[in-house]
Amino acid sequence: MLWKTADYAGWGRALTATGEIARPERRRALDALLKDGMVPAIGMRRSYGDAALNDGGRVIDMTRLDRMLGFDPLTGVLDVEAGARVGEIAAAFAPKGWLPAVMPGTGFATVGGCIGQDVHGKNHHHAGSFCEHVVSLTLLTAGGPVEVSREKTPDLFSATAGGLGQTGVIVTARLKLLPCKGDVMVVTERRVEGWDEFLALLDASEATYTVGWIDATATGAALGRGILEEGETGSGLVPKRVKYRKIPFDAPKFALAGPVVRAFNAAYYRRVPATGRTVVKPISDFFFPLDKIHDWNRLYGKRGFHQFQCVVPLASSPALRDMLEEIAGSGLASPLAVLKRMGPGRAGFLSFPMEGYTLAVDFPNRAEARELIRWLEALSVDAGGRLYFAKDSLARGTDVPAMYPDLAAWQAEVARVDPDGALITDLVRRLSLRSAA
Repeated sequence: MLWKTADYAGWGRALTATGEIARPERRRALDALLKDGMVPAIGMRRSYGDAALNDGGRVIDMTRLDRMLGFDPLTGVLDVEAGARVGEIAAAFAPKGWLPAVMPGTGFATVGGCIGQDVHGKNHHHAGSFCEHVVSLTLLTAGGPVEVSREKTPDLFSATAGGLGQTGVIVTARLKLLPCKGDVMVVTERRVEGWDEFLALLDASEATYTVGWIDATATGAALGRGILEEGETGSGLVPKRVKYRKIPFDAPKFALAGPVVRAFNAAYYRRVPATGRTVVKPISDFFFPLDKIHDWNRLYGKRGFHQFQCVVPLASSPALRDMLEEIAGSGLASPLAVLKRMGPGRAGFLSFPMEGYTLAVDFPNRAEARELIRWLEALSVDAGGRLYFAKDSLARGTDVPAMYPDLAAWQAEVARVDPDGALITDLVRRLSLRSAA
């Protein structure tokens, strides 16, 4: 297996790296690559910032280690390699009555990446985070392979779940899938006129899957308006075939100019009738709406974009409203803005979720947007919230201990299993995550 030098980036394309990459196809090839020392593992690089970057060093691309190894239809337990994509698992098993228990906003995310970030989905208020449904995993560490589970290795499991790949290379995982009715979604969509109504509807929702799109350009009485989607799996219905498109070039700067975004958002808001509607969608359309636009990140131009995503406690919702007001007044937001209510479920020391509200907004990579995001990050910390490492590219390490009170426990376990710091990546360096508390 040859190492090849390449330039690569996170999904936001604002942060880049140059280094050697190897892409093994079988476990024995992976073992051979690691015989001289540990190397960080990466997947499809759907994290937006630098979580999957190791500038000047080596990384192992796990995307060819993507086999589904075995499934028990009585228990719904799936054994799978770390490079398998969540969307492919959903497509294979939904017709059989099973779905991954938690799915992020892209089906291109790998199982290893979902574990490394302990991702959440549109059902977090009911189902918790991804790693709460991981029965066990095989981890290659500096000391050799380890079978990791909550019961047998609780500290190592908690350091690996949401642990940014710092405990070792995840090779395989055993996942508990959840029963579903079939491979389509029955989705109720309704307009929401403002912020207070949106929070009330999120609080009252009893749907299995709930997500809100926010018009992050609306101000005044319309602040926080958007569309609430509530979904349930269904069967016996035939949705339209999904059409895939590709963005062939980097969009010019004016494509996301303030007037253009405001006009698009207003039209998107009105696409749902004032009385609401119920529609049938393919599962991929509901869970991974942007995946059908390949390379959609090119819409932000060659300089890329940043995403701000925070979660704040329920009692801190006024702070989140203040953030949205600042975003709307800035004229910098893109059409991509999401609001969800989260439950308390989290599996790791550095897992992002907490019970509260999470807001995610994309911004083109411009100086004024970077300044705004840093202000939003500081407000998140003051509100008792935290930032999502899967989306972050600008945060300061000094804020991490306040956001993640279990940081010291994570640091101790990571230092034990990777004492030489061989697995450190750009994000870990930028935030000084492995420095002494």
